[in-house]
Amino acid sequence: MVDVNDSLSSVVAGLGDPMRDKMSTASYGMQIIDDFQLLNIYRSNWLGRKIVDIPAMDAIRKGRDWQAGQDQIEAIEAEQNRLGFWTKLLETKTKARLWGGAALYIGTGDSDVNEPLDPAKVGKAGIKYLTVLTRKDMTAGPIEQDVLSEFHGKPAYYEVTGQNEMVRIHPSRLAVLIGAQHPEPLMISGSTQGWGDSVIEAVYTAMKHADATAANIASLVFEANVDVFGVPDFMANLSSPEYSQKILTRFMLAATAKGINRALLMDANETYERKAVTFATLPEVMQTFLQMVAGAADIPLTRLMGVSASGMNATGEGDMKNYYDRVSSIQSLELTPALYRLDECLIRSALGTRPAEVYYTWSPLEQMSEKELAEIGKMNAETAQTLATTGIYTPDELRKVVTNQMVESGFYPGLDQVVSDTEAAFDPALEGEEDDITPANSNNVTRMQRAANDAAPHTLYVSRKVVNAADLIAWAKGQGFTTILPAEDLHVTIAYSRQPVDWMKVGEAWQSEIKIAAGGPRLMERFGEARVLLFKSSELEWRHEGIIAIGASWDHPEYQPHITISYDPDAPDLSTIEPYQGEIVLGPELFAEVKEDWAVEET
Repeated sequence: MVDVNDSLSSVVAGLGDPMRDKMSTASYGMQIIDDFQLLNIYRSNWLGRKIVDIPAMDAIRKGRDWQAGQDQIEAIEAEQNRLGFWTKLLETKTKARLWGGAALYIGTGDSDVNEPLDPAKVGKAGIKYLTVLTRKDMTAGPIEQDVLSEFHGKPAYYEVTGQNEMVRIHPSRLAVLIGAQHPEPLMISGSTQGWGDSVIEAVYTAMKHADATAANIASLVFEANVDVFGVPDFMANLSSPEYSQKILTRFMLAATAKGINRALLMDANETYERKAVTFATLPEVMQTFLQMVAGAADIPLTRLMGVSASGMNATGEGDMKNYYDRVSSIQSLELTPALYRLDECLIRSALGTRPAEVYYTWSPLEQMSEKELAEIGKMNAETAQTLATTGIYTPDELRKVVTNQMVESGFYPGLDQVVSDTEAAFDPALEGEEDDITPANSNNVTRMQRAANDAAPHTLYVSRKVVNAADLIAWAKGQGFTTILPAEDLHVTIAYSRQPVDWMKVGEAWQSEIKIAAGGPRLMERFGEARVLLFKSSELEWRHEGIIAIGASWDHPEYQPHITISYDPDAPDLSTIEPYQGEIVLGPELFAEVKEDWAVEET
């Protein structure tokens, strides 16, 4: 019979039977490591020290990228240096991982530190100092169980020893970092209550196994070669003290002779044999135990050991990418929330106020080379140029998008603030700010910029001349046209606006020359008296739509790129004409005002 509850058991196989199955009596217990043992591990065991230090160092060593004005960034970084922020944050994170918890105390000079800290009340240089405190320096108070409290599930207060008295500190004045988080704080008692466990706890067994394996392998080195001698009647004569002394003297002389002469002198009746210990599989055994440690510590073996990945085609790139993702999670899910109040105070302490636009991102660990960054920047620039050439977006729109892209990618930190300052300096709506701009001639430059940005509107006619007009004329003659527009008159109309617009907002096209590839949709149509060649060009269509978007008018339901070939009323029947299929090359855009007697241009 098979009895099944919530685990598999079998009378036949012995599964789950405490009399036969040894695993049925196995259970998990918590082996608490005392503080002296943790200290000894960190000081004397290289594996333990690296397991504590590596993630803490990697989470902090690249710092943060502040997004703000250049002067604001410099002020914040100067404040961080004054307070020793990065050194103390690294110390806090390292001690939190070793002891189970640590905190940065925000020293503002307030007399009553049991009251909540309000960052809004911190002024210029309001942070006096930062102090690193661990769970060995502080005692955590009872766990806050009020579900409406911001600190629910965390200590309601912390206590430290002051001047001959216990000082109670409100948790808002501490940036608390935890080692290994407790799943249920209320189930924990003892010195770690209100804190967490040391990260050493979970890897302790794997570390001991790896260290024991390494020690045993080291012992085998001394037994790598064992000399075995066969002596006649050895056991029969061993009871005699004189014989025992002679045996020892005999083989001491043999060992000396062997070391000096590289030869071994033996009696004819003696035998000699060397037993060698093989180490062929020991590296794999050691590697397996180290991998178990790396897995327990959640650190790639290549990073933990400082060695390159082994195996065919192994680079370790995937392992390191996963590890960098984990470090990024430490930054975003542990450090950022813990440092929130401290950062709010830090910004005010550096700037005196809290600008809403100031924020930061953690610098990525996986840094690209300067060549890779340059290549990405070039691709982004080329993409922006292509979009601008199509005309689907205005230069102002692209300027904002490209600026955001540069800032978010970390390519030019602070670029958005610089662009914003530049726009504010040249904004026509701002009055009386020219005098704030230096050098002395900046006022004239600013006025010129404003005049350009606020140019008087005019009617607008935009066109491009056909550069290879000779090819079209030769084709038209071949199709039977006798009267053809001269080469200088062959063109494409892009905009024809009777509604005045600001030419400066229209801007210029990114390409001075456009080539329409041979083939594609081509038709011959009649527009009034004009015989025109219709063709397809997305670039011209997008450019036309871009001009319309800024307020230009267009007298027709839609825009169709075309070239007027002739106004001859006796032109050949269009149904008999084979449209021009060759390449069309268009020159730069030409701007002019609309003249009402240009009736033909409306085609």
